[in-house]
Amino acid sequence: MRERNEQEQIRFDKLNELREKGNIYPNNVEVNSNSKFVKEIEVKEPEESERLKVAGRIVQKRIMGKASFVHIQDRYGKLQLYVRRDDVGTEAYSEFKQYDIGDIVEVSGYVFMTRTEEKTIHAEEIRLLTKSLIPLPEKWHGLSDVDSRFRHRYIDLIANPEVRDIFEKRAKIIRYIRNFLDTRGYLEVETSILSDIASGAIARPFKSHYNALNTDMNLRIALELPLKKLIVGGFERVYEIGKNFRNEGLSKKHSPEFTMMEFYEAYADYNKLIEMTEELISGLVEELHGSTKITYGDKEVDFSRPWKRVSMKDSISEIGGVSADRDFDDVNELVKIAEENNVHLDDKSDWGHIIESLWGELVEPKLINPTFITEHPFSISPFARKNDDNPKVTDRFELIVAGMELANAFSELNDPIDQLERLLEQAKKKTGGELEVADLDEDYIRALEYGMPPTAGEGIGIDRLVMLLTNSHSIREVILFPQLKPLDSDSEEEKSEEEKEG
Repeated sequence: MRERNEQEQIRFDKLNELREKGNIYPNNVEVNSNSKFVKEIEVKEPEESERLKVAGRIVQKRIMGKASFVHIQDRYGKLQLYVRRDDVGTEAYSEFKQYDIGDIVEVSGYVFMTRTEEKTIHAEEIRLLTKSLIPLPEKWHGLSDVDSRFRHRYIDLIANPEVRDIFEKRAKIIRYIRNFLDTRGYLEVETSILSDIASGAIARPFKSHYNALNTDMNLRIALELPLKKLIVGGFERVYEIGKNFRNEGLSKKHSPEFTMMEFYEAYADYNKLIEMTEELISGLVEELHGSTKITYGDKEVDFSRPWKRVSMKDSISEIGGVSADRDFDDVNELVKIAEENNVHLDDKSDWGHIIESLWGELVEPKLINPTFITEHPFSISPFARKNDDNPKVTDRFELIVAGMELANAFSELNDPIDQLERLLEQAKKKTGGELEVADLDEDYIRALEYGMPPTAGEGIGIDRLVMLLTNSHSIREVILFPQLKPLDSDSEEEKSEEEKEG
């Protein structure tokens, strides 16, 4: 444990003095009001007023001899208290004057209006519930050190009330999504986080070991395959909201531990999911903001329907600025386009990977209003159904808003032979040294062999959706306890992109 500084030692000494007097951490608390209710209540004469009992953390104090004003903070905001010696008693008032900023108190009294027109609780009783032993930051209303905010989120939530608003909105967003799907006949399920196979996406997994089974395991990288197995089993509409883990880099838009919502519907295709996605997110935006237009950074984002739809290949000319006269079906021509635009290519032989790289550099950052990017190349879509008219692409879309991918969906591949061939091709890449490939899940192939109906599925990144709808520009702002390097392992060379950017 670290050594206590002088201010902390003073508070510990106060605690020891209080401890000698009896129980200093009471639990018989019965609050019947809060700061929100007080601000809405009608002010009456003292003898006609309802007696209220509130509790909260002291954030401001003004001691004035025989009477004092105090502000406490509860879940709804600040509330002023008026504490007078003649009302609470000499002993209680003397103890009250020793309370510190950060202490949690319980107050009973009635509401009155001050000369400055602020509704205030006139205290008739006050007692200490919890002693704060570490002082809040000097500028408790402006804690700004990024590392301290995320490493000690509890201080951040005390010091920056607007941060609590982000997580209250996050809860509303998840409730809205659940209600949207529940009312449409979807069943919420839970699937395993640990698996012996890292399947359902192209990503590097986190490794673990299951002692009881004496076998190596992976933390799941996607919710996809277990949910599609449930479709095979007869649950025709299912969804799950849960954590995924991908052992990849940190940035403002990426966290290796993130929350996804995936839903699957039998007897549907990706065109239906486009309509559902528009309805879900535009309705959510209106629910939170009262409008289909929001501000994200210095940009206005308009969620008015319908949203733009464009194929990945066509977007390179329509949005990326490359001449439509170029031959986008010729690999050599695509390599030239990449060289002209300083786009790095990991694979110069695969048409699909080149198209994806060009799109990622030239198109994605320019997409502000919601846009559906459709017809993803076959080679980058191992679980999506080939397009009937053009087998080089799949029936897939991504939803891009403010330069971020929010959703990924496709008509599911339900041909077990085709699926096996694709996963075997992925396995060859892994043998060749590629780390981010989809593993072969033989049980999933077996499930498909029993027969999966025509199905469409979609994943929506909850963290990025919350970022967008709360005007947050780092994914760590919308995760209560984001992962950080231990304090004894923070060399500049080891810092992530996100930590360097602050």
